[in-house]
Amino acid sequence: MKRMKIDVECAIERIKSTTLQKKKITAEHLDLDYVVLFSKDIASEILNQIENSVEYLEGDLSKVKIHENLFTMVNKLNKCFYNTVLSQTFTPCGNYLVVGDIYGNISVFHLSKLVNQGSTITKEDQLPKNTFTIKEDVQINSLLSTKSFLIVGTVGEILAYTWKNVKLSKKPSCSWSIDIPNAKDSFDKPDVNYLVLDDEDNLLYAACGDNNVYSFNLETRKEDRTLKGHKNYVHCLNYSNNKIVSGGEDGLVIIWDVKSPTPVNKIEPFTRDKVVRPELGNWIGGVGINDDWLLCGGGPRLSLWHLRSMNISTVFPIDDKGIHVAEMFQDKIFAGGRSTLFYQMSFNGDIITEIPTSPVTTYTAVHQDEPFQTLCIAGSSPKIDVCSNFIYKNLQLSLY
Repeated sequence: MKRMKIDVECAIERIKSTTLQKKKITAEHLDLDYVVLFSKDIASEILNQIENSVEYLEGDLSKVKIHENLFTMVNKLNKCFYNTVLSQTFTPCGNYLVVGDIYGNISVFHLSKLVNQGSTITKEDQLPKNTFTIKEDVQINSLLSTKSFLIVGTVGEILAYTWKNVKLSKKPSCSWSIDIPNAKDSFDKPDVNYLVLDDEDNLLYAACGDNNVYSFNLETRKEDRTLKGHKNYVHCLNYSNNKIVSGGEDGLVIIWDVKSPTPVNKIEPFTRDKVVRPELGNWIGGVGINDDWLLCGGGPRLSLWHLRSMNISTVFPIDDKGIHVAEMFQDKIFAGGRSTLFYQMSFNGDIITEIPTSPVTTYTAVHQDEPFQTLCIAGSSPKIDVCSNFIYKNLQLSLY
């Protein structure tokens, strides 16, 4: 599964072992004692989990009779307000932003129109120009853009849609699909948590909830190989120059050569005193790699490792409760997670910008330089923050 869920039982156990601070509110005719059980970000994610597991009554079962009159009960939380964006990508032309949410919806925003409009943007301009449902209440964990297709990673399968259908159709037909192999002794379909593309070999890599990373030939849609090494579900991937790096719930960061199914190297950041955060767990939520450096974070602090020595070079001094986005871009580091700030930093740890975010937890950030520069940040909110210069937020999109 995508690591958007917190372990509620662990959170409750933590409360049992914590001394709660009683607070008081007093006013005229008011004397109230209270305690804060959960922080705002944890409470918000618990509410999202509850919303996803509730089964709502329909038809006459959703009505109540009062004095012989039937009234429809307001028993459904506002799915728009409590929505979460898990994935984003740009169209090949760069003029549109495509996002996927926890309810199985794909939304398409006309970014270039907004950027060119300047200060005359209306509420309607900030809404999607097209929205369609892949499968109701099945979260869209990952999105990938190719020249011809929008590729969607969901539960147990990878789906592809032509860009014309994505932009215009309310019920687009799927052009092709790939089923994720299922273990013989398992009835559960694994989530497709992350997708990356090897353009040179035309291979699609998928990080999945069955502890494996799969590669598929995009021309034949057949499985090329399975990368086995994780002991729990795989959250994130990154590809660079024939190297793949994966991070998982087990706390492992594994480096692979695309020509071999066996790991080249692996590290366990949670075993290093510099970065371990026992209260947050071992999981890895974001990874990045280039010729010289490895970037990773999650429960452990965000850190930069030298590839040859596999030693920590930088521990980034940011205020977060878990990393979900980690990327090396040119000579900078982009990072976000359970924090109300999105960070841009230098390799040596200097903070360049701190961008306040609409979501309390960032799950996805995408950027482009052409045809115009933009950075889009999204997560546990129906709002998407747009930064046209990578430094500050100057536009906000909305799913509703």
